[in-house]
Amino acid sequence: MNHCFRCFSIVLFFFLGCMSYLFGQEQTLSTVDTGYELWMNYKPLPESGLKQSAIRYGSHIRLPGSRYDEVIREELERALKALLTVTPIFVQDNAVEIQMSFCKDKGLGEEGYIIRSGKKRITLQAYSDAGFLYGTFHLIRLIQCGYPLEQLNIKEIPALEFRMINHWVGLGGTVERGYAGKGLWAWDDLPKKIEPRYTDYARAEASIGINAVILNNVNADPRILGHDYLEKVAALADIFRKYHIKVYLAPNFAAPVKPSTTKDVGKQWGGVGIGHLDTADPLNPEVQKWWMDKVNEIYSLIPDFGGFLVKANSEGMAGPQDYHRSHVDGANMLARALKPHGGIVLWRTFVYNPEIDKDRMKRSYKEFQPLDGQFDENVVLQTKNGTLDFQPSEPAQPLFGAMRHTPLFPELQVTQEYLGRSVSLVYLLPMWRKTFLDFDTYCNGKGSTVSNIIAGKTFPSRMLGMAGVGNIGRSRNWTAHHFAQANWYAFGRLAWNPEESTESITSDWIKSTWNCDEATLEVIRQMMMPTWESFVCAHAPYSLGFTVKREDHYTAGFEQRANKEWHVSKESIGTDRTTKGTNYVSQYFKYNKDIFNSLSQCPELYLLCFHNVPWSHKMKSGKSLREEFKSNLKRGIEQVDVNIGLWKSIRNKIDPVRYEEVLESLYKEQRDTKVFYQAALNFFSQYW
Repeated sequence: MNHCFRCFSIVLFFFLGCMSYLFGQEQTLSTVDTGYELWMNYKPLPESGLKQSAIRYGSHIRLPGSRYDEVIREELERALKALLTVTPIFVQDNAVEIQMSFCKDKGLGEEGYIIRSGKKRITLQAYSDAGFLYGTFHLIRLIQCGYPLEQLNIKEIPALEFRMINHWVGLGGTVERGYAGKGLWAWDDLPKKIEPRYTDYARAEASIGINAVILNNVNADPRILGHDYLEKVAALADIFRKYHIKVYLAPNFAAPVKPSTTKDVGKQWGGVGIGHLDTADPLNPEVQKWWMDKVNEIYSLIPDFGGFLVKANSEGMAGPQDYHRSHVDGANMLARALKPHGGIVLWRTFVYNPEIDKDRMKRSYKEFQPLDGQFDENVVLQTKNGTLDFQPSEPAQPLFGAMRHTPLFPELQVTQEYLGRSVSLVYLLPMWRKTFLDFDTYCNGKGSTVSNIIAGKTFPSRMLGMAGVGNIGRSRNWTAHHFAQANWYAFGRLAWNPEESTESITSDWIKSTWNCDEATLEVIRQMMMPTWESFVCAHAPYSLGFTVKREDHYTAGFEQRANKEWHVSKESIGTDRTTKGTNYVSQYFKYNKDIFNSLSQCPELYLLCFHNVPWSHKMKSGKSLREEFKSNLKRGIEQVDVNIGLWKSIRNKIDPVRYEEVLESLYKEQRDTKVFYQAALNFFSQYW
């Protein structure tokens, strides 16, 4: 009996202890850092003169009387209470510490703002309502990141009018090329059930300047245009509107046809169509009327609907070419339905019909450049940053600079489809900067960078914008890997200003996400900045092209790709795209054509994209291509080893939950990188 009683006592003691622990955990659960707050991770600032200065400014606030006053008030209350332990008082008096008011500077446009400060007051001025929303987030960022608030003289006007996130989300919740769980939108529960996460998502997007969201996959399910789904879309639009975000949809071009005549690609949705016609021919009057009626229906539910993003005649998707019509015919037909409402059409240029050219990299240019100037004024071509397919490195798409009479929006991939999914820590901002935005096209002589072209500085453009394929899902921290949040953040900041410095964007993300001191910031920066270059060296050297399996775009697929997408032998490696090869180089303006055409002048980053190079070729390092190639394959392992060491060095500076989750991700990356390296070594050793 004594033994039994002793056992019972131990069990009871253990049970009560667990309950006490769990109760304590419940009490503090809201304070645990899970990554859900993203870069809006407002935490008390350390005591300093800067904090005291911010406290002096933050006690009384006058709102401007804009349509966004409610969310501005909520965000300031949330931020200032957390950062400064100040509960702001909102008054109408002019003698306040933070004063917001309209000004007559029309040059600020709809979204620009001015922030100025003296010893006693900060003024935030805007010409239009949205400027106050964006100015508020900027002011909070200044406080959160510890910038001095005295003598501010900031004038911000977004360089691009359309700053868009594309969600490749199906109606069943599956995210194509998504690695952070299911899609955000619970379609089955909408419109009756509105999740708080939708508002938190809108806050995050607005805080980095995103003003447009495409809700569904470009491989579009026709049912998204059904009235039941449009009511669901309208419910989301009602939330996003409070944060100056418009919703867009990706329609299936064959939506007007009867279910029995929907193209084969429709079988993935059970052969479902939503129309009553036998054709989707864009020149057919009945088809035109169907789209007119559908657009009118959409705007009756969503008065500020943005428009359509269309993937047509690509990867099996329906399009105007099915009816022997052109991309111009298809895009203009939809544009004319949207124009009375102020909507736009974004028509994707990602096409690679092998009948156009044997070299896949030439196809978008050959198909769309001859159409320049033929599209209606509310049509934009949405164009991937490179010509192949979101590879770890590839030269910039030559359509930028070659189409002077048609607006082009670059499409960047924030989700890491070919860059380690959400397993590898790969910071994409250096890639976007080096291979794309800073690329000089020479279309108007030196200085005609892609950044200047998309901002309308090189030649006028009717519309200016940038789109990013999002990496966001239902993962608790939104992006699965905590560091993948940085790519989402960086995209938003670049879309606002493509010339914003890499240093400022990176530092702001680190400070606002990790609430760290300067020494920790520097360690995290050292982890992030080399990751893209190291990944390229180890996974896609010298812009070789596809090196991963077609099935998953992640594991090594050299056997599958060799001598199909690129060439390799015991003598050489790479693809000849010079004037003596496929002549892809001739799609660039003369300066770049000559550079890329020359083996000795071609940047080594792009060497194997443009040339079939002997293994004995001497590189700038002094090594042969064979030697450098083999050595560089180790860079991925070396980088993750360094990052594990750096991360462990700041263990006491990072909250325990996120610290362990990042460490677990780094160990997973380490294992997978070693497997990839061994596969690469095994494959290429037969040619060395």
